[in-house]
Amino acid sequence: MIRCHPLAAAAALCAAAFSAHACDECDPELHEALAAAPAASRTKLALVRVQGASPSSLPSNIPTTRETVMREDIERSVNATDSEDALKYLPSLLVRKRYIGDYNHAILSSRASGTGNSARSAVYADGILLSNYLGNGVGGLSFPPRWGLVTPEEIARVDVMYGPFSAAYPGNSAGAVVDYVTRMPSRFEAHAKLAYVSQPFELYGTKATYRAWQASASVGDRAGDLSWWVNVNRTDSDGQPLTFANRLASAGTAAAQGTPVTGAVLVPNSSGQPWYLLGTGTQYGTRQDHLKLKLAYDLHPTLHASYVTGLWRNDADGNSESYLRNAAGDAVTSGAIVIDGRQYAALTGADFALTREKLLHVMHGVSVKSRSGGEWDWEAAASRYDYRTDDKRQNAVTNTQPAARTGGAGTLADGSGAGWHTLSLKGIWRPAGTAHVVDLGVQQDSYKLSHATSSIAGNYLADGAGALASNVSGRTRLQSAYAQDAWLPADDWKAVLGVRAEHWQARDGRTDFSAAAGRAYAARSATFLSPKAALSWQATPETVIKASLGRAVRMPTVAELYGATSTTNAQYINDPDLKPERSWTAELSAETTLGALQSRLTLFAETTRDSLYSQTAFDAAANRNITRVQNIDRIGTTGLEATLAATDWLVQGLDLSASATYTDSRIKANRGFVATAGDTLGRWQPNIPRWRATALATWRLDTHWSASLAARYSGRQYRTLNNADVNGFAYMGVSRYATADLRVLWKIDRQWSAAFGIDNLNNAKYWNFHPYPQRSYCAELKFDL
Repeated sequence: MIRCHPLAAAAALCAAAFSAHACDECDPELHEALAAAPAASRTKLALVRVQGASPSSLPSNIPTTRETVMREDIERSVNATDSEDALKYLPSLLVRKRYIGDYNHAILSSRASGTGNSARSAVYADGILLSNYLGNGVGGLSFPPRWGLVTPEEIARVDVMYGPFSAAYPGNSAGAVVDYVTRMPSRFEAHAKLAYVSQPFELYGTKATYRAWQASASVGDRAGDLSWWVNVNRTDSDGQPLTFANRLASAGTAAAQGTPVTGAVLVPNSSGQPWYLLGTGTQYGTRQDHLKLKLAYDLHPTLHASYVTGLWRNDADGNSESYLRNAAGDAVTSGAIVIDGRQYAALTGADFALTREKLLHVMHGVSVKSRSGGEWDWEAAASRYDYRTDDKRQNAVTNTQPAARTGGAGTLADGSGAGWHTLSLKGIWRPAGTAHVVDLGVQQDSYKLSHATSSIAGNYLADGAGALASNVSGRTRLQSAYAQDAWLPADDWKAVLGVRAEHWQARDGRTDFSAAAGRAYAARSATFLSPKAALSWQATPETVIKASLGRAVRMPTVAELYGATSTTNAQYINDPDLKPERSWTAELSAETTLGALQSRLTLFAETTRDSLYSQTAFDAAANRNITRVQNIDRIGTTGLEATLAATDWLVQGLDLSASATYTDSRIKANRGFVATAGDTLGRWQPNIPRWRATALATWRLDTHWSASLAARYSGRQYRTLNNADVNGFAYMGVSRYATADLRVLWKIDRQWSAAFGIDNLNNAKYWNFHPYPQRSYCAELKFDL
């Protein structure tokens, strides 16, 4: 799988890739120069001077680890139903996607950031922020990137930069920066696609087949200076159950009353304790609609304006089902129960919950860019993301099935009014007569969270909001300025120095526990400096050595500062005085090319102080679990990442890519604890495996047929800070896994193509708190005009 980079170690390789793929997404001037160079000439490091449309918003002159996947790679090798699938085989990355259309838990994990840390990565589409920094993780509220605002069909390429090494990005870039570059037409074109996925699923007391349909269409054109693009997509998906009602076997008492039941499944939980699984929950039926309109206009040969708007609508029904049956064979969903002669706590509406969600989110982005290639170029951009509608209805604890299916008491959680907007002004200065390229910029990112939960006494499925049960609201703002200078100190050397200054504010914070009990919080502000440095050396014509160092300051989010909630058995206590995370990250890489082989070896290290994590402890006096987001004093991570890629390996048309990553990530200091003081010291950072690996082989049999076989592996990891979840192969556990994927693409003719694929070919049953999909069969039919 060829990945074209403006900073490819060997000019001949990049030129060959451009020739083979007709890569109109890369810098044409650079490729022209490379193609014209003699094949035997020595490769020289150079500063990229982009003219015309930039292929990516990521910085071109930072000599650090970057990976790219092109549209052609995705089409040949990935059974892509959602935009995050494009990242599936990139080194050290994992998106916690549980089902097709997963909108509330699909969080990106990278080298030193787990799948609970959504605020430690930055995801963009054409430079517009998709990451959701209203909160972090998937607690009472969920904050994954807004993947639904990009569909696989509109992707031209995806670029990933590992680590916080560019001054142009906030401290949320500590893990990785992902930029989706979407298509814009150069002539009239139209596309349509139909896709179907079937997943036979068998786990505990569930045996069923879950299906998904997708339909999408795109059309675009360019007439003179104006180009436009419209994309629509519909997804109708039924996912497998994600949660399971349960009772610890040890909690049983002598039977005094209750209904004797059968059907409970006795298995060990994530801590190794026996528990009964009583039935399923959170089985989503999801219907999503996506609409994207993009306009671009050349105001001048060197001045380009663009506008994009996206609408994403999601209707999701979360259902549940009891495994339990009484003597008559009827489902049991309420009251005290007796299992194997012992009595257990009564079933409530929380055990078999029903949810109904309606979301409508809208995105806007506008930019004006100068691309003269002269001494000065500039860009002004703004974007806005709005939660127009964000409603979640759920039956009350006292409202059990079957009555809850048609109404009764419940709650309404309303997140409408939340969102964020960004403003930026960037400049590129190329001082005449010098080998310098200086990037300058000022930015402002503002976030507003508003999430009110009310009680409904009548019909939770239809009635309006009732008495206020809780409310979380607040704002944060990050104002930044940065400067970054890239220059050539010698023929074989490139150096980059940068600094980012940030002023952070939090205000209007308020937490209400009811209509009569609430608390407002004082405003806060702080200022930080984050230096960056990188150096690369062309050691031989085929080998480049790169070193990078960067500081990142990840600010607390609104939800972490103010997001308190309380239930019968648990309480979440917010802390408005949380410190920001402060990370120093470094990497040292060697990249080399030997004929058709490309390889990279990267040593990376990160030290994070005041890392933001949820910590839970049982309070005996209050008789409940108390959860707080707290600062962990210090987490240390070191690791080694190796990649290998080959084109036409052994036989014509066979392309290979592979990666392996070893990571040691541990809690070095922590005054907080989970159960007893000191129980987290020396433990593994949650959701960071020691080993992970990917491999992908694609065979282009001829112009009509290609076949791909991929494999992914992740080693043992933990979900809890004290690593008490020793059994990963259980509900609430995090397991190791090894899976394989298959895809066959048939280009029927110039306009028609079809594909068949199987994800999780070996039908592995693996977990990340929730069960991942089992073996899934995919089919696609596509038309391109």
